[in-house]
Amino acid sequence: MDLPARPVSPKAAPFPPLPSEDPFTETQWKTLLAIADAVIPAVKPMAIANAETEHTAKGSEYSTAITTLERRSDMSSEAIARAYLDETASSIPAFREGLYRTFGIYMPLDTKKQFAMILNILDTRAGSLLLTGYVTPIGSQPLHVRESILRGWSTARLPVLRSLYQSFTMLIKQTWVRSSPTLRKVIGIPRVPLNMVPGKGHDYAFLQFPHGEEPEIVETDVAIIGSGCGGGVCAKNLAEAGHRVMVVESGYHWTPDHFPMEEAVGWSQLFMNGACISSDDSTMTILAGGTWGGGGTVNWSASLQTQGYVRREWAAEGLPFFTSAEFQTCLDRVCDRMGVSTDHIKHNVTNQKLLEGARRLGYTHKAVPQNTGGKQHSCGFCSFGCGSCEKQGPVVSFLPDAARAGATFVEGFRAEKVLFKTEGGVKVATGVQGVWTSRDGTGSVIGEPLVRRKVIIKAKRVIVSAGTMQSPLLLLRSGLRNHHIGRNLHIHPVSIVGAIHPEEVKPWEGSILTSVVNEYENIDGKGHGVKLEAINMVPSLFLIWLPWKNGFDYKLNVSRFKNMVGYISMARDHGSGTVYPDPVDGRVRFSYTVSKLDKQHILEGIVALAKTQYVTGAAEIFTVIPGVEPFVRNPEAAHEGINDAQFQAWLDKIRAVGLPSPDTMLGSAHQMGTCRMSSSPKTGVVDPQGQVWGTKGLYVADASVFPSASGVNPMITNMAISDWISRNIAKGLEAHPRL
Repeated sequence: MDLPARPVSPKAAPFPPLPSEDPFTETQWKTLLAIADAVIPAVKPMAIANAETEHTAKGSEYSTAITTLERRSDMSSEAIARAYLDETASSIPAFREGLYRTFGIYMPLDTKKQFAMILNILDTRAGSLLLTGYVTPIGSQPLHVRESILRGWSTARLPVLRSLYQSFTMLIKQTWVRSSPTLRKVIGIPRVPLNMVPGKGHDYAFLQFPHGEEPEIVETDVAIIGSGCGGGVCAKNLAEAGHRVMVVESGYHWTPDHFPMEEAVGWSQLFMNGACISSDDSTMTILAGGTWGGGGTVNWSASLQTQGYVRREWAAEGLPFFTSAEFQTCLDRVCDRMGVSTDHIKHNVTNQKLLEGARRLGYTHKAVPQNTGGKQHSCGFCSFGCGSCEKQGPVVSFLPDAARAGATFVEGFRAEKVLFKTEGGVKVATGVQGVWTSRDGTGSVIGEPLVRRKVIIKAKRVIVSAGTMQSPLLLLRSGLRNHHIGRNLHIHPVSIVGAIHPEEVKPWEGSILTSVVNEYENIDGKGHGVKLEAINMVPSLFLIWLPWKNGFDYKLNVSRFKNMVGYISMARDHGSGTVYPDPVDGRVRFSYTVSKLDKQHILEGIVALAKTQYVTGAAEIFTVIPGVEPFVRNPEAAHEGINDAQFQAWLDKIRAVGLPSPDTMLGSAHQMGTCRMSSSPKTGVVDPQGQVWGTKGLYVADASVFPSASGVNPMITNMAISDWISRNIAKGLEAHPRL
């Protein structure tokens, strides 16, 4: 008889230290926390409530809420239910620290100044009257007035007020969901996946450098900047070809016994800029890996190969490799190494409902191959690292292969610039210069480092695999001035549809993304449309999108998490944006506006997702479109299917409202194209072999070289292109003497 696995308790990972300088004044904090406590207030029965600071509930409403929360919670505890309703945002130390860290570390200076300016205006009588309709500043208003002001902002005619509503409520909901000590108890989500069996990761040995005033100089054949999906494949191929390889990474390695990290810490330690990368107009948020293994450590295992119409499009731009047999060989080779397959998938309820809804509607659909080494993988927590090591990302597969072939590794290395010499008027890459920051005296990454040292790596070839958001910045810091560097940013913009079903779903159980609906992937007949996929149902990624009417309603709404499913309408975008360095501190910034056509495609996907949930019995369906109330099913109309007049009227409203700017919030976890491959330096950054135009010995191998959006989760396409580029580099090095 199989015994249940013993509970796993991952090692605690530390938060990054708080900034030394307070991002706001005491008065600004008062205003911000007053708004926060309006979004997440204490809820008390009328008999004892303080109307100035607490949400007042009628006695029957309060007792019903307590009973409801007890019923929904696995713990069935009245004490937990009361503590949950009593909780205010500002009463949680971790909430305040989360805001402190967001504004003090992750938010660009100009954005922080904009928030500070708004908080200052809200604290004046004239400014308060202008923005709230009241002379009394919002920080001094009773709670019910603050709630009323926020609701007013949500439907205001002025776009700036609707934008304020979205910015404040999203930030506060996000920080609260990450930090609440009671929420996880109420919704019943476990700390780690049920029956997770801890895996044994590779025992990496990272180079260490001593103190010194002068730069430390090391030599290798190939320096690879970045340890993600592209860099990992390159490291394996070049090391196994007999060349000396050094992989450097700005992030740090976390051993599998830290995984999955707690959500609040994971966002800070595993994602670039604390998962806080927003477009200049604040309508788009990008998630990108920022740890050892890059996006391959935090992605959702989806392993889709590049589709034919995308290959033909790229080949038609003078890149015949993409329709060659060799490209297919590269795709298959990287998939084989990771054991990519659909054979062992066990769909969780979220994916089952998407597939069944598609079947009932006649939509094209299929299972999504998983890079799980030929094993059934039931980990809905993989966004924060895979503790079982079943997900065969680069840290588990390609990088250990490279290590066994002799590659060396450096963590905590920020590449400042690529070094060149000039031969015949051409820049020839000779290495990379950067700053290495060691771990602290306890082996952690939050204390003062033992050593901070400038390091120069001399190399015959330099491969930039820092990812779509960072690779162009490194090229710019290195003095390259190709007009296309940083341009052509494609991101697969997504919007979310959620549904609440009568039965328990427990959406965190099972694999994350094992199904895809392709019915609308080619709406324009030119390869542009949307794919419909499941979203990772961790609370801090999904619950922030639930609509907010008042704090009491929101707390009751999120407590239904066990019954929720969530999906994305993901566009292969026509439009594009630009990545550039922040003028103050050089961090990554980007400008991107979703095109009108892409919005239309996303809307069609939203409508289609809503239909899949209707036909599979959802009691309630919601979108994140401002001004569109959730659809609540009339049980008496169930037999009519999607022809239900009320449902059709709701879909008509979705189409009529559209995705208005600037209050529609979109997201993306896929970034591509900022160092695009091209047949001419007039149209791109790298040539068909991945070498940067106008240079020798400098290559880019990551998703930034995509000529346009891949239309599918980009990991496999990225790896296949990197496989091709690195194998050609290896051949080119064969004539050179080994170091």
